Amino acid sequence: MVIHFRNSKLKKSFASEKELSRIYGPDQAKVLALRISQLRAARCLADLLLIPPLRAHELGADRKGQISLSLRQPYRLILIPAHIPPPLKPDGGLDWRNVTEITITEVVDYH
Repeated sequence: MVIHFRNSKLKKSFASEKELSRIYGPDQAKVLALRISQLRAARCLADLLLIPPLRAHELGADRKGQISLSLRQPYRLILIPAHIPPPLKPDGGLDWRNVTEITITEVVDYH
């Protein structure tokens, strides 16, 4: 899958595990590096559903359109489809099989 970042600062933070470790701490950096490699290895967003520890799911309410991937508690990796417009199923839901590009927007504890 093709990965984009919301801005250059976020892209720089993901440039190396050393930079991730400096910003998020060594334990979280390992998980973030793993998530990036899992995203790169996936053909589409639907492939993420096959990795149970990710707990990939769409968010609702004020975060509608965003997708959450679990990290070390309580943090989540937030991403959105990079397709404009996002591919939708006939029922209006996001078609995860046709999402092949994503934008990482943040690492956050939204709970």
